[in-house]
Amino acid sequence: MPGENLTRIEAQERRAIVDTHEYHVQLDLTRGDEVFSSRTVVTFAATEGASTFIDLIARDVHSVTLNGRELDPSVVFADSRIALDGLDASNELVVEADCEYTNTGEGLHRFVDPVDGEVYLYSQFEVPDSRRVFTVFEQPDLKAAFTFSVTAPARWKVVSNSPTPEPVALEGDAARWDFPATPRISSYITALVAGPYEATYSELTSADGRVIPLGVFARKSLWQYLDADYVFEKTRQGFAYFEQKFGFPYPFAKYDQLFVPEFNAGAMENAGAVTFTETYVFRSKVTDAVKERRVVTILHELAHMWFGDLVTMKWWNDLWLNESFAEWASTIATAEATEWEAAWTTFNAMEKTWAYRQDQLPSTHPVVAEINDLEDVQVNFDGITYAKGGSVLKQLAAWVGIEQFFAGVGAYFQKHQWSNTEVGDLLAELEATSGRDLGDWAKKWLETAGVNTLTPLIEEGADGTISRFAIVQTAPSDYPTIRPHRLGIGFYSLNDAGALERVHHIELDVDGDRTEVAELRGIRRPDLVLLNDDDLAYAKIRLDERSLATAIAHLKDISDPLARSLVWGAAWDQTRDAEASATDYLDLVLRNIGSETESTTVRTTLAQLQQAANSYVAPATRDAARARVADGLWELAQAAEAGSDSQLQFVTAFASAASTPAHAETVKALRDGTLSLDGLEIDTDLSWQLLVSLAASGVVTSADIDQARAADNTAKGGEFAAMAKASLPSHEAKQQAWDSLIARADAPNTIVRSTAAGFTNPTTVGVLADFVEPYFAMLLPIWESRSYQIANYLIVGLYPAALANTALRDATRSWLSQHKDAAPALRRLVGENLAGVERALAVQERDAQ
Repeated sequence: MPGENLTRIEAQERRAIVDTHEYHVQLDLTRGDEVFSSRTVVTFAATEGASTFIDLIARDVHSVTLNGRELDPSVVFADSRIALDGLDASNELVVEADCEYTNTGEGLHRFVDPVDGEVYLYSQFEVPDSRRVFTVFEQPDLKAAFTFSVTAPARWKVVSNSPTPEPVALEGDAARWDFPATPRISSYITALVAGPYEATYSELTSADGRVIPLGVFARKSLWQYLDADYVFEKTRQGFAYFEQKFGFPYPFAKYDQLFVPEFNAGAMENAGAVTFTETYVFRSKVTDAVKERRVVTILHELAHMWFGDLVTMKWWNDLWLNESFAEWASTIATAEATEWEAAWTTFNAMEKTWAYRQDQLPSTHPVVAEINDLEDVQVNFDGITYAKGGSVLKQLAAWVGIEQFFAGVGAYFQKHQWSNTEVGDLLAELEATSGRDLGDWAKKWLETAGVNTLTPLIEEGADGTISRFAIVQTAPSDYPTIRPHRLGIGFYSLNDAGALERVHHIELDVDGDRTEVAELRGIRRPDLVLLNDDDLAYAKIRLDERSLATAIAHLKDISDPLARSLVWGAAWDQTRDAEASATDYLDLVLRNIGSETESTTVRTTLAQLQQAANSYVAPATRDAARARVADGLWELAQAAEAGSDSQLQFVTAFASAASTPAHAETVKALRDGTLSLDGLEIDTDLSWQLLVSLAASGVVTSADIDQARAADNTAKGGEFAAMAKASLPSHEAKQQAWDSLIARADAPNTIVRSTAAGFTNPTTVGVLADFVEPYFAMLLPIWESRSYQIANYLIVGLYPAALANTALRDATRSWLSQHKDAAPALRRLVGENLAGVERALAVQERDAQ
């Protein structure tokens, strides 16, 4: 990514010189398949006589005019920057250029629907990619009003941040849409979506009495699957909740939600024009976990309209202010305003698992991260920024009181609307509403890295009552901070019906290496003691010996789903930390998961089960363990309720885990219909998942995959076909997949992602050793030649982690030692890959004991 970086120091220096006012951006989307014309007029104040630069990534720059002076593009335009010298106090810059469409999901992405040949465009600008579409001061603290004028085919729909105007007819089949100016916003949340999208519309009345138009959009070939009424319902619930809790009405003029093809993330919070992945348009049956995740995502992006769009961080070190807050706010709104009342259980099972994993990598960082440049922030959309930050905010809300927390947030919005902030600005308002000094809390929680472990210390008297209860807090040696926690302690005992129910609960503040809990003395010791009951704190928890035995025998009998999730998480943490046997973890899951009712808990646990079988079990017993896991999953699938969520999850997990010829025969029979389970429909997506399994087992051919692709000539079908072909176990098939990604650079983002996933299929681990040397040879060339998103997919996705052996560890260490001058962001990705292998080797050693 040469010549496209921007450092924090450069951004600060530029902000000291420049204050942006308005952008007028004219785009012509009728120029063909590769480029569009971009004309930008930007007005800005500056320090008179100063010099700076403005950002643009373009194929050709035709003219640059600064305050009436013609500048030579060949002189002033280089390395994605236009040099601006001799500035006036008030300036007008006009730049005319040809910019390129992408197929990487960055900038203005162009997609051709294989179903009907229609062209669809959408923008994705976070972090630094609005400069791929227009000339811009690309940093969040140079806000401005944006006015877009877009020429496109007259039959298209064109959507941006402002309400869509009536188009002006032009010659031929073109039209022009002249959008009203936006409020003052950052460039990364501007948006353009264009194409023959289908749409439906509604409206709601905001807290201040305004009527807010609503729209839901999707491609024509997917429209039949989109449940727009449900999306509108969740949106209305979110509006009502946030406006009431924030004490601040929705800040924009309309709210469109657009499901767009080949999207890199779950969604993006463009002001008034949110884009979503098409994964959330369900053409086949999906699990409740995915359905719930869609609701959380809808509310996450809606929360961003206030936190991120109305008030924006000054620089990307405070990215957490956007993402952590939206993560927390969307979860509490889901739990309190929608039918998904168990959202905090989902948060524990999914988000906190992600956070704990990320926080134990060598690349862990404080919630308020050190972001030196754009490459740093690209790799920081991680479990710390989202999930740990969200967990910390949950604890902070408990620490200061939820009503005081919301009052402080509302004051923050009022004071800083349409401006940029730092973390201290939010904490100041929370201190004012709560009366608590948050200086020490912030230092320990936001400015230091690492996760603490909390362990109960219990002494029992002769009469079975507790004579001493304390909580012991430890921290890793690399990050030795001991932190304050607000947490609950739950006592659970078996009742006469065999259920493990909570019989006692307290909530308290915990701090220091050891916290004595005097109020629990004299209480009869229960069957299970659960630290962090109700999941207020962010910490790994340990079970005492008696509680662990109870959990293993009776996890399925715990009546509270959040308590079960906490126990599942504790068992997994102990396994990953090589404190418990991976084989024992397989036993725990296979014995108890069949009774789990929470879809996301099932989803997360099944993924962990397969990771344990594929990478954590000792190599000498791994084949037998993988076979046992697949056998167990098939038994669970057969025993599951007909048509249930768990039945679908167990079948797909079985297909993924299939490792023997007998498993392949079962998968084949399911797919061709000679074997059936009551209530299980082999719909389009499930049929593909079964075919990927068969490909990895080597029992189908490339021609069989082509036949399935012809029957499902859709974008999703193309992704599955790419995954299936890359999953074929022969060296030749792996080489073809490798060459399609490394020797060529034309595959779109979703095909890159799917091909990489198939290439590293654990069932085909035997052939991956052939690609260890090519993997390390490609790292620098790929980092230097591909866009960030594609480079990230390749560097993470093609790493042969399934080998999980010392040879891979040593090769990775060797590359890092020989490339100490490589880009820090690249070294971070490779270092995280290494950490996964090192952890697997430690857990394997423990399992072999």
